[in-house]
Amino acid sequence: MFLPVTKEEIQKFGWDKPDIILISGDTYIDSPFIGTAVIGNWLTAHGFKVAVIAQPDINNDDIARLGEPSLFWGVSAGAMDSFVSNYTALNKFRNDDDLTPGGVNNKRPDRACMVYTNLIRKYFKNTKPIVLGGVEASLRRIVHYDFKDNALRRSILFDAKADILTYGMTEQSSLELAKALKNGTEWRNIRGLCYISKEKPENSFEIPSYEECADDKDKFFEAFSSFYKNETAREPKVLCQKHAERYLVQNPRQQVLTTEELDAIYDLDYTREVHPYYAKLGKVKAQDTIKFSITTHRGCFGECNFCSIAVHQGKEVVSRSEKSVIAEAEKITKLKDFKGYITDLGGPTANMYAAKCRTNKNAGVCENKRCLFPETCKNLIPGHNKQLELLEKVSRIEGVKKVFISSGIRYDIICADSENGQNYLDNLLEKHISGQMKIAPEHCDDKVLALMGKPSSAVLKQFLEMFKNSKENSSLPFLTYYFIAAYPGCGEKEMFNLQRFIGRNLKINPEQVQIFTPTPSTVATMIYYCEKDLSGNKLFVEKDRNNKQKQKRTILGVK
Repeated sequence: MFLPVTKEEIQKFGWDKPDIILISGDTYIDSPFIGTAVIGNWLTAHGFKVAVIAQPDINNDDIARLGEPSLFWGVSAGAMDSFVSNYTALNKFRNDDDLTPGGVNNKRPDRACMVYTNLIRKYFKNTKPIVLGGVEASLRRIVHYDFKDNALRRSILFDAKADILTYGMTEQSSLELAKALKNGTEWRNIRGLCYISKEKPENSFEIPSYEECADDKDKFFEAFSSFYKNETAREPKVLCQKHAERYLVQNPRQQVLTTEELDAIYDLDYTREVHPYYAKLGKVKAQDTIKFSITTHRGCFGECNFCSIAVHQGKEVVSRSEKSVIAEAEKITKLKDFKGYITDLGGPTANMYAAKCRTNKNAGVCENKRCLFPETCKNLIPGHNKQLELLEKVSRIEGVKKVFISSGIRYDIICADSENGQNYLDNLLEKHISGQMKIAPEHCDDKVLALMGKPSSAVLKQFLEMFKNSKENSSLPFLTYYFIAAYPGCGEKEMFNLQRFIGRNLKINPEQVQIFTPTPSTVATMIYYCEKDLSGNKLFVEKDRNNKQKQKRTILGVK
């Protein structure tokens, strides 16, 4: 069932007004892959009246078309940070948008959270609390480097002049907040929330202020390092950061969901369609990717330095039950345009499904070491066999012709799985990879790989041997590789090392090459801005646009 998006739909529901209005920079697809739909359906399932305004027109009063909610506004830029959606790594505007009807990038403003919040306050004075959420808010919740400005910015909570910020995967935080606002009870102790305070909370952990960070890169290095360490700690503390005379207060992250709780979220009755109000505006290209895809787990214990998942979604991996995944697959087979193909059965990294740690409940909770770097931890128990069992069971559902994995795959986990890795790879290539298997070495110079938090090039060579063994039994898939140019610490020498490695070992002309984009609140962005590695040593960072492009051309083999 779609959530209402017009006054007429609200009246059909018999509501006087919504409890909550969700604003999004994406169009409204009622899909488990769209955060607005997930939060909206989750709150609805718990008795709240939720409405949606997707991609409001910022040139008029469109954002006011449903009136004012009785509890709060929920504001999100959408599935990505609005600058990542709108600009390339070289700051060129993107003309296309897969989450906008018609595909033209003309509906999502820069700094969407700030723009939408200002519009709400323009039309509703002294309104109900405005709550920021989603990736843009989550990754900009503390002082952060902004690539567009080439400078540090304050927490988005201050810049947007919002009241509350929910960070990470916010089903539990949003539900607890909605209940507190409805009952008139205290909400400032809810985990997963940030708010502004005139006083420093007792027993909080203070990191260097915005003013200190803006004046001294070393202070920003200290602030972000402390923030990141606290974020990935087993028992995080209340964190605060001063902005002028007030404090940003970040409560500890929400507890990791259990399998049963995750199942409950994905078991909700999503239509998996674009709401008719928006569908009439044109085709939404993202539907081609997500409509017949299934998420099997959340989180990623890879913790690559350039990736935001550890800070936003978490480094603990939580998997859904087989029963829940199979039930979702059965629902998909009943969709009128289903042709028999599940296009993806995966997650942030497909082959982390059902992975466990011998010493901890979930993979990815050790404070002083990583699961996959510098090598795969011996305590990691891969879930390859369980994933193959799940793939087989979904494949046997009536109406399913083929189940594919199109999410990324960590080849280092396959290499580390001496018991089942080769069998897993054989099965994937034979049954579940369509045409090409995508892997992401990102680089092949070991110095740069270490700065990325990625395994050494020797592991890639090991995987290539395993792939070669599999190919003897299969003539179908081939490998495609993702690489990053102009990563912090990468100069011409390292690019020529990469080019030489590709020529000698991969024997391809790479096509999937992207220039490093500094995105808020990643370790790599801190390195980029501060120009030093995690040990504090001075580091070369390419910041010239022409030289970045030159690095990319070096990999591609063009002048």
